[in-house]
Amino acid sequence: MTPNPLRVPQDRRLPRIAGPCGLVLFGVTGDLSRKKVMPAIYDLANRGLLPPGFALTGFARREWADQDFAQVVHDAVKAHARTEFREEVWRQLSEGFRFIPGDFDDDVAFERLRRTIDELDQVRGTGGNHAFYLAIPPRFFGDVVGQLKEHGLADPASDSWRRVVVEKPFGHDLASAQELNRVLDTAFPDASVFRIDHYLGKETVQNILAFRFANTMFEPIWNNNYVDHVQITMAEDVGIGGRAGYYDGIGAARDVIQNHLLQLMALVAMEEPTSFDAAALRIEKQKVLSSVVLPRDLSRHTARGQYAAGWAGGEKVIGFREEEGIDRRSTTETFAAVKLGIDTRRWAGVPFYLRTGKRLGRRVTEVAVVFKAAPHLPFAATSTAELTQNALVIRIQPDEGITTRFGSKVPGTAMEIRDVNMDFAYGGSFTESSPEAYERLILDVLLGDPPLFPRHEEVELSWRILDPVLDHWAERDASGRGPDEYASGGWGPDSADQMLERDGRAWRRP
Repeated sequence: MTPNPLRVPQDRRLPRIAGPCGLVLFGVTGDLSRKKVMPAIYDLANRGLLPPGFALTGFARREWADQDFAQVVHDAVKAHARTEFREEVWRQLSEGFRFIPGDFDDDVAFERLRRTIDELDQVRGTGGNHAFYLAIPPRFFGDVVGQLKEHGLADPASDSWRRVVVEKPFGHDLASAQELNRVLDTAFPDASVFRIDHYLGKETVQNILAFRFANTMFEPIWNNNYVDHVQITMAEDVGIGGRAGYYDGIGAARDVIQNHLLQLMALVAMEEPTSFDAAALRIEKQKVLSSVVLPRDLSRHTARGQYAAGWAGGEKVIGFREEEGIDRRSTTETFAAVKLGIDTRRWAGVPFYLRTGKRLGRRVTEVAVVFKAAPHLPFAATSTAELTQNALVIRIQPDEGITTRFGSKVPGTAMEIRDVNMDFAYGGSFTESSPEAYERLILDVLLGDPPLFPRHEEVELSWRILDPVLDHWAERDASGRGPDEYASGGWGPDSADQMLERDGRAWRRP
């Protein structure tokens, strides 16, 4: 397709708009599709970022007609879309809806899908450009990818593209991740595989790069000369809800640490890339993940737990093992914490503490860079009794922003110094609300822009880091030492606090 000569990359007056294309959504009945993908597609259309002839095709085991599928999308958009509902936008978007009933091993259904895509190319002008979004359990990836290949759906014409989108988890260990990558590789080239990590689509996560590399004042102290340690926390105040079938056997470490938290750590610790294109970013993140070292004694420097019954948000809640669908003897952790090192000149000797959990005190995701204590030579010990270490906290969600903690004199005749905070909040500085992460990521898929998507090398490196921890916990389970219990509404098991106390540190209370 001939590019528009009036559009140049340096022109920021107009946003990047996807060219002619369509999306095929597998797993349209799941929560992910209804709460995230469908609303994000509508929001993109509402913002004028999708082509007028965009097509959305659903595939599921339902005897629906096209209008039934349209009603499902309509209900999802009404309930979960970020932008206001506009009838004219909906009317144009819904004209491109199609639905294919069938199982993942149904040759007839996939042949019908191929014909439907050909028809859309003619009536909607999608130009042979189609992305296949696998919002389905990973165990079905192989079936669907095999069918796409067998029916010629993965092979684009010379002037068009075909892409596939997969959701985490990317396997459950290194071996399964490698097998999944092999399956995808049989049908799609690596550049056409987009692995969704929705955390990387958040504005505040992308702001880590802007914050570090667009400002002179932070990068000189972003190293082991000044940084004491880094804490990365993703806490949820809810339990597993209706996700028992997915969560039991997966656990907090596989669900969050292997992808979200290790990706956050890589962005915090990486060296400055030569540019912000996909290849340059990937090189620097892979260097960090390749340099990660685990502590020798995993029993002292990792922690895990399961939430017990208690009070959360003013309500009496049940424990993990009492949740519907959970085995009463389950050893799946709902809290996980691990200490990691990065063996580079910049970070040698600086511990990175990663933790995640459910039924904790509040919902929050943040990165806290804690600096070394000042020597305080001119001050008496009583003057600095209430002063802690300087810290810079990047708040990913829910109150997005950045907080700097430093010492200041208390007004009065005595020299008394205590902590104060200086705060930047997205909502107070920018009038435009941040788009939902899935809007950015789906648009990037349709544009073929991959900077925010982890490649298979990053996925496999992450599993190389986490696998020894999971093996160690499995050995403890075999000897009868399962996860520690912690009270709902608290901040995890005592073993997590003891993990930092051994290093003379403490978890930050978000």
